[in-house]
Amino acid sequence: MTMEHSEPEPELVAGITGDWEMVVGLEVHAQVASNSKLFSSASTDFGAEPNSSVDFVDAAMPGMLPVINEFCIEQAVRTGLGLKASINRRSVFDRKNYFYPDLPQGYQISQLYHPIIGEGEVFVELAPGVGKRIRVEHIHLEQDAGKSLHDMHPDLSFVDLNRTGVALMEIVSFPDIRSPREAAAYILKLRQIMRYLGTCDGNMQEGSLRADVNVSVRRAGSGELGTRCEIKNMNSTRFIQQAIEFEARRQVALLEDGGEVRQETRLYDPNSGTTRSMRSKEDAQDYRYFPCPDLLPLELEQDWIDAIAETIPELPDERKARLVSQYGITAYDADVLVAERHHADFFERTAAGRSGKQAANWIINELFGRLNKEGLTVETSPVSAEQLGSIIDLIEDGIVSGKMAKALFDVLWREGGDPRQVAKQRNMTQITDSDALEAAVDEVFANAAAQVERALANPRVAGYFVGQVMKLTAGKADPRQVSQIVGRKLSEIRKSR
Repeated sequence: MTMEHSEPEPELVAGITGDWEMVVGLEVHAQVASNSKLFSSASTDFGAEPNSSVDFVDAAMPGMLPVINEFCIEQAVRTGLGLKASINRRSVFDRKNYFYPDLPQGYQISQLYHPIIGEGEVFVELAPGVGKRIRVEHIHLEQDAGKSLHDMHPDLSFVDLNRTGVALMEIVSFPDIRSPREAAAYILKLRQIMRYLGTCDGNMQEGSLRADVNVSVRRAGSGELGTRCEIKNMNSTRFIQQAIEFEARRQVALLEDGGEVRQETRLYDPNSGTTRSMRSKEDAQDYRYFPCPDLLPLELEQDWIDAIAETIPELPDERKARLVSQYGITAYDADVLVAERHHADFFERTAAGRSGKQAANWIINELFGRLNKEGLTVETSPVSAEQLGSIIDLIEDGIVSGKMAKALFDVLWREGGDPRQVAKQRNMTQITDSDALEAAVDEVFANAAAQVERALANPRVAGYFVGQVMKLTAGKADPRQVSQIVGRKLSEIRKSR
């Protein structure tokens, strides 16, 4: 972005003894968009029958060895490039050892010491002219665990291993976030970038994108970091904001009361809006990390990385700046349009060779409104970009009025067809014949002699005649031509007196 942005002020928590600053870091778990898992060929489709997408490797059958899915590696590199991060040509997979029923191996294959992606950054815009760069510490690849189900039987728990082995990118930020709003903006921007890249679908409801939130507090103005608590498995930006707000206030109250914050893992309860202790926070040594003996270090060729870099699409910030510059639309409209890559693509097809402002107005106000109302997406829109562009052409050519265009849009939505042919067949075109419009104006003048006199004294009254002609022609007269004819006739009457 070429626009200069000022840094937002930290959001302070008011305490009895003074103000406190919240310090937040996020560990975002993004499911890699891939048809198969990180180390097996099992499907990653969401919603399959329990335990139906499980390979021998996922189930930890004796003698089964993991084989790296090259496409998952490519997707991680693509994500790193999209976040302007350094790509580590050598990375190592480690075993993170712990026992849990949904982890058949008794360990998770992850990357602690040598992750695949190094430092990067995410720019978030919080208000017009107010933005912030949040640093990414690293991205590592790891296996997801399965899912324990505790609500299917009063005495038993069940385990679904379909998610076991699904590739995750853990995107770890530096503790640069200073408010719940910044945290939400950061996650949404990450999601937007990855959806542009095609590396994660960002579906938080299905668990494709979730976050562990690390929260600490410190005295306003202090440079030291406080003891952090981690809030696990958050899959809603609204709940993330609420959890940060509550946890920061809880820690402030604890510290001001003479207590101390214990490093621990906590859970957020959306029903009560509170966090509760889950367990003490483990450190790396608690998991007995060591290099995975089944996998050699991962070595990437620079030529391979460069080939992936050539596939990186124009990302949201750059595209927003270009749309504003190229099409003359507002920054707000550009923001709305680049929110999803398909939306921006639809806009550019619609606006090709036309008024960008007209195209943006129709898409944002008419198309998006109708799509939301009927639960559709741009990809499933009954009206194509080409049809919408043709409607705009008809308006610009004076063939249909704005009101007629909306009626035409409705017909196309329900029945389809070529806009020009439909407008002609449905008699939805404007009357532009000058003789017909002259006759209509003459008729209105003849029936409104008193209004003519008022208009001669006050030119503002001339609008009355335009309205009457539109009424007489059932809204089909071209209002611009009518206005010109009315003005000319009033001028002729003045000169004749």
